[in-house]
Amino acid sequence: MATAQPGPDVLAARLADERVDHRFKGLPPDADGLTVGELAAQRRTVFAGGFTTPVLTLSAGALEHNLGLLGAYSARHGLAFAPHGKTTMAPGLFARQLAHGAWGITVAVPHQVRVCRAFGVRRVFLANELVDAAALRWIAGELAADPEFRFVCYVDSVRGVGLMDRALAGSPRPVDVVVELAAGEGARTGVRTEAEAVEVARAAAGSSALRLVGVAGYEAQVPGASPPAVAAWLRRLTGLAARLDGAGLFAEADEIVLSAGGSEWFDAVADVLAELPPLSAPVLKLLRSGAYVAHDHGHYERLTPFNRVPREGALRPAFLLWAQVVSRPTPDEAFLNAGKRDVSYDLALPVPRRVRSGPDGAERPADGLTVTALSDQHAWVRAEPGGVLPRVGDWVGLGLAHPCTVFEKWPLIPVVEDDGTVVDYVRTFF
Repeated sequence: MATAQPGPDVLAARLADERVDHRFKGLPPDADGLTVGELAAQRRTVFAGGFTTPVLTLSAGALEHNLGLLGAYSARHGLAFAPHGKTTMAPGLFARQLAHGAWGITVAVPHQVRVCRAFGVRRVFLANELVDAAALRWIAGELAADPEFRFVCYVDSVRGVGLMDRALAGSPRPVDVVVELAAGEGARTGVRTEAEAVEVARAAAGSSALRLVGVAGYEAQVPGASPPAVAAWLRRLTGLAARLDGAGLFAEADEIVLSAGGSEWFDAVADVLAELPPLSAPVLKLLRSGAYVAHDHGHYERLTPFNRVPREGALRPAFLLWAQVVSRPTPDEAFLNAGKRDVSYDLALPVPRRVRSGPDGAERPADGLTVTALSDQHAWVRAEPGGVLPRVGDWVGLGLAHPCTVFEKWPLIPVVEDDGTVVDYVRTFF
């Protein structure tokens, strides 16, 4: 009898045995050779513990708050939750999300499935089409080897169904698929019309290597997204599920999967999915939001659904990137030693939040300071009227937008308490 694989919590805990070395930027040079667990046990502070700038930090309090908030929100609204793992690619955070009640983890590409499986995740939702034969054969092997492994992915073309069918020929377990409905013209993947969806669904239902189990999509790409427009598209999605079910195309499914939900419209997803009439099998209403873990300063801070439903709670920005002023070549600008290699910049430039200076580490709000440009390793900071530029040697804490493009730049991230004490580390695999 095969021995059951340890769970994600046990496997992620083993990352504490990894040795600290040059691979991990920002960590104290004198920590080389220690294990991550040994370094965490020392409870050094970011500011006086030998950490070098730039260094990214995650707030322990904000992280735990955010994990609990979305877990509770999903349960309260009758939603299963498969947070998008591509945001963090951090097995330690996957384990914590699962401990907070997540059904499984969502990913986008086969490599991310492999990371999930290496750390014991038993339910994986691939929110993308998959036609790579080598990846499909590997997934078939995982399904054959582990009866507890559940895998679901998108389909959006008859040709794609045919490619999957050929790659999976002879597999003992079928691969579960959902038809992806595009959010409109200009969207990424997904069928554009219900007629196309029915055609793809019939092809998938007729494949011996696949099992059609539901429909899915991504509502944030609705053109001119607004509460009415997003709700209308979500009703198209639920209507498609009912249409395919009425045609008997989910006959092989034990449960019907209906999935949507990024980080901008999960309130609309909860409302519309609650309207779904009974179908021929139990329905798994699967939410996939991912950015909530760290939230952000700027983009999601402005667009989070909790701004529309404040009674449901509020997320907290968890990231702060500490950089140092290394140059003041002119009276009206300062340069930090952090740039595009360290911070996100695809949706917004970093926002100065705190300045720390002086021998006693006096800290003040970064009022009136603005990051105006980035190069690979520098940030331009200017002072607006009334703002005071930091001095050479001062530390500046930067708020960041779009956590997906922050996590990817940092393979080991200190988790800090409010006073800067490092209590844990988050390991990422991109």
